[in-house]
This record gives sequence, structure tokens and C-alpha cells, in this order.
Amino acid sequence: MSLLDKLPKIVEQGRKTAEQILEGLQGKQKIALQTRELVYPAKDTLIGDMFRQNKLQTEDPFNRLIYGDNLLAMAALLSGDSGTDGIRGKVDLVYIDPPFDSKADYRTRVKLPSGDIEQKPTVIEQYAYSDTWKDGTESYLEMITPRLFLIKELLSDKGSVLIHLDWHVGHYVKVIADEIFGKDNFINEIIWKRTFAHGDTGQGASHLGRVHDAIFLYKKGEAPTFNQTYTPYAADYIEKHFRYIEEGTGRRFQSVSLTGPGGAAKGNPYYEFLGVKRYWQFSESNMYKLLDDGKIYQSKPNESVPRRKMYLDESKGIPLQDIWVDIAPVQGQAKEYLDYATQKPEALLSRFISLLTNEGDLVADFFGGSGTTAAVCEKMNRRWIVSDLGKPSCMVMRKRFIDMDAKPFLYQAIGDYQVETIRSTLGKRFAMGELARIVVELYGALPLSQDNNPNKDRGYIGKTLVICDSPNKITGLPTLKKAQALRDQLMGGWDKVVVLGWNFAPDIGHSVTQLSDERLEVLVIPPDLMDRMRKKGGFDKLKDSIRFSSLQYLTASQPKITYGETHIVEIELTNYVLLSPEAINLDEANRKNLQKIINSDPLSLVEYWAVDTNYDGELFRSVWQDYRGNTDKDDDDLHVVRKAVIQADPIEGKRRICIRAVDVFGFESEVEFEV
Repeated sequence: MSLLDKLPKIVEQGRKTAEQILEGLQGKQKIALQTRELVYPAKDTLIGDMFRQNKLQTEDPFNRLIYGDNLLAMAALLSGDSGTDGIRGKVDLVYIDPPFDSKADYRTRVKLPSGDIEQKPTVIEQYAYSDTWKDGTESYLEMITPRLFLIKELLSDKGSVLIHLDWHVGHYVKVIADEIFGKDNFINEIIWKRTFAHGDTGQGASHLGRVHDAIFLYKKGEAPTFNQTYTPYAADYIEKHFRYIEEGTGRRFQSVSLTGPGGAAKGNPYYEFLGVKRYWQFSESNMYKLLDDGKIYQSKPNESVPRRKMYLDESKGIPLQDIWVDIAPVQGQAKEYLDYATQKPEALLSRFISLLTNEGDLVADFFGGSGTTAAVCEKMNRRWIVSDLGKPSCMVMRKRFIDMDAKPFLYQAIGDYQVETIRSTLGKRFAMGELARIVVELYGALPLSQDNNPNKDRGYIGKTLVICDSPNKITGLPTLKKAQALRDQLMGGWDKVVVLGWNFAPDIGHSVTQLSDERLEVLVIPPDLMDRMRKKGGFDKLKDSIRFSSLQYLTASQPKITYGETHIVEIELTNYVLLSPEAINLDEANRKNLQKIINSDPLSLVEYWAVDTNYDGELFRSVWQDYRGNTDKDDDDLHVVRKAVIQADPIEGKRRICIRAVDVFGFESEVEFEV
């Protein structure tokens, strides 16, 4: 069956998927966004506590950077956060630039002082990318279709959507988008010349140079926002058309006809003007007003046909057409260049946003990439939401927004994708308890009896109890306390308990330190376990090669506070301990390079760190940040600064200070102090 024959089924399945998501928005298990950080960009070393100066509240309409699958992000946005309504029908423009090359290399190059390291995609990214392209273009269309249905639900009546593609899949997506948004709601196919002229003849190619992308523009309602845009005249156009120069003023102008086409049949008046009888466009009184205003040009008095002067300095330019050759790609020397493979120029997004939105409108981009859409919205006074499932992308975007001193924004996340990875490997009916049993056995433990092991997640090695946490859960302090209780009470007690976890709270290192329990150990289940099982052909073949890793954690010196009208808080990072290199998706050579860094310069692995000087235990408000590449605080673009000096409002009693860090691989860690 050809792909064309499969399109109706793809559209119908995408519609069903979207409908299931929409129906589930009211259920108890609806998808929600978790706010990981409320970011107050602070480029200066000394910065006031903006949260209290500005009296901002968390329910204010903050811009959002969301980490995770955009299908789940859209579902969460439609359903709303706790205490807030969803944004169904409230987005005024959606721009998406989804990946459209199945052979793209999704590896991340990490720059370190000792040299670059190449990281393969994370488990989340592997699942998404492999699923997107498992059956080529067909799988890609299955991915994009339900997302287009949800985008339609998010759009306001005056909203539009831009779908940015190229020759790989563009024409198929156009057919699907016609079905979803309505063929009559298609406005334009915009052709953007994205690169300079080139040919692949040197590589033996027998095709023309592929230099353009196609962007499909659809409206949702009958009256979309559309602000007519003009492009400047080219120099040769000015020389040819604005060839007259007015004496005395030096103003350039062109002469345009004043005669009325169609004559009397079109209702044009007939009279003599400046010695010439004609049908004219304007009434006689208006013609003499133009004459009084100096807007009439007659090359030969009382002989040649009078024409109207159109001044160059009063002309808006050429109305924007659907072929754009005047916006260059982002070059390496450009100020906006971020060394991000699919980065689009700000000029391109600026044109889209000015054309299709007004100030204060809400713009969304669900394949955020390097964050160009949000960066332009920030400059043009539009509200924004961006999401991406790549941790490197989200790190690039967060740093970009901080660097441009953006308004405060939320960094949010949705659930981990281990469950999806497991189901894709073992089948959707595979019981999580069965997976826990296998993980416990891979660790080398024997299962407990069924009476003491109802979920098959407990085992033992000698006098050590082994517990496997669920991939559905975040392993945090409550989990550890429960494990301690089981160690002390289950079957008469055990000497030690080991907790094996998939996903961890950012403060897990702090929690382990807080408990200070030598009889408690927390280990990481290898994130690529499912991928390795696929390659090896089963768990039995993995028993001798699986390693469970220790947790990463951050250490800092006790904060110092200088008291006065404001409090000066000084904090210094002292060490960063990364989880075992085996847990990161690296080949052997890159793993050896990483081990050298771990041994010699561990703090160079910190990509970003932020401080909340008055943490409430719930919402982390970062009032100070630094990141690698930020040379405002020092000249070293491969290290963060180790010391933060922060001006904070005075408070009575103890001050709770929280530090959060993200390493170059996207792992988060946290440490807290009470002063």
C-alpha cells in the first residue's frame, strides 16, 4: 500500500489520539506541568530580590519554557495547572519547526576544558526519535498529526499556525494540515531561501541545489490577525522607478498615472486639467488640491499628461510576497549565533510575529530548538510558551533568555518517559511488577517471598534488603524514609537497605545527606537499560554487564551573610560529584575523557547553577544564575563562576537558601542551607 493510500488512516488515528487526550483532560490522571524553577534573569553580580521588590505572584501569566514531549505539554496546557485554567483557544500564533530529516545526527557535543565529548541521545530522546522514524515518513506523519489537532484546539479564533518544513515531508504534511485546519483556511505557502546557492555536483549529485524551506500558513477562524508588511525597495528598483529628483528638496519620486481607466463606464469624471482633457481618477477639486500640495508632475506644461508624484520617503515599500530571499541564515560570526544546528534567524521569526500578531499576544513553539521564537517574542512584547524534549535544547534556551535579560519565566517539566520506553520494549501489557523483579535480580538479589513482596519489587542479598522503585515515580525523601522503615521492620529487620531508582528528585543528594544513614544506599538504574536489552536480546544476557551507579550531588560552603539595610549573601561551590560515567550514553573513548574531568576538574561539568535566597520548600525562585559561556561574570566560557554574591531583602529568623545546578548532561542536583 502506498503512503498516499495510508494518509486517511493516519489522519483518523491522529484524530482519535487527540480526542482521547481531550477527553482525559477532566480525569483524575490528567497530565500536569511541574514548575522546576521560576527564573528571574540576573546578569549582575549584585542583584536585589526581584520577587519581593516586584510583588509578583506565581499565578501571574509568566512565560514558560517546558521540558518534555510536546504532545504531553500541549495536553497539560489545555487542561491547566492546579488553580489555573487551561489555555484552550488562547494562543494567537503557533510556529513549529519540527525535525524533518530522518538521517539527522541527534548527538550532543559537550565542550570541556580537556576537549569535546560526544553524548548520544538520552533515553527520552532515543525513544522519541526512534519512534518518529521507525517506519520512515509514515511514522513521521503519525507523530505530527495528533500534534496538529491539539494545536488547532489551542489556537484562538484570530490565531494562525506556521508549519516549517522542507522537501522531505512537506507535501505530505500539507495534505494532512488541509484536512485538519480546512483547505479553505490555508493562506500561503511561504518559500524561504534558507541557504546560499550551492550544488552537490562535487559529490556526484544529479539534482538542482536545494536551498529553500516551505512554511505553510493556516488560519483558524474567519478573521485572523494579519498586519500587512512591506519590504524595502532594492537599490536598482529605486534607480529605475524613483528616477526623478525634486528641485529644491532633493526628494526622490516616481510619477504615477492620474487618468481613470475605463473612462465613463467606470464612473470617472471628464474635464480639462493643466491644458489636458482626460478621464481622471479624482474629482477636479481634489486634483487642484494635489497641485497646491506640490504633488503634480508635468514634464511639459499644458502639453504632457499630468501625473502624480509618489515620494520615496513616503512609500512603505513593496507589499510582502510569498517568496523570501532577503533573510540570510544564521552565520557563525553573527551575534545571535549559538552553535545550534537548526537555529533559525531572528529576522525570520520577527517577520512572522509582526505579520500575524499584535503586542501582548501569546505565541507558542512546541519544537523550541534554540529558542529563537521566544527570544523574538521577548523583544517584541509578546507572551511566549516554548517546549522541547531535548535537555541540551532546554539548557540552550534557558541560558539564552537569561543572557538577554528576559522577563521572569517558568521552567517546567512533565513526567519522565521511562514508562514509555519500557512499554515500547516489553509491550504495553507488561506488568511493572515484573520489570521490578527483573531489575532486582539484575542487581544480584534474590526475590522475597510473595507474602512479603506483593509488588515483586523487593529482594535480598544476605542481610541486605533491596528495593526497586517504580519508573512511574520520582525517588525522593518519602521513598527513602519508607525504605528505612521496611529495613527496620520487615521480617525482623535487615542490616542495610539499597534503593534502586529510575527518576530522582533534584534534592535527592541533599535528602541522602540529611538522613546521614550509613545503612541506606541509593543507586541509579542504568537509563539505557531498555536499549541495551533490545540489542542483547533479553535480560539474561545482561546479568554480567549491568552496573548500578551512585547519585550525583553538589557541595557548597556554608553561606555567609553580611547584615545591613539589605542582606548580602555569599555562596561558593566546592565540588560536584557526577554519577558513574557508565550511566551516561557515551562510547568508551568519550567515557575515558569524562573520567579524566571527573578526577581533575569536576566543577567544569556544571553547566548552570542558580540560587533562591529565601526558599519556601515548594517553588524554587532563582534570583541569581550563572552558566558556562556567560562572560559577564568572568572571562572563562568553559566554567561557571564558583562564588555568588547576592543582595537580598532582610528577613527575620532563619534564612533557607537553596542552590540548584544542572550539569552538561542535563542531570540536576540541589543543596540547601539554613542560616
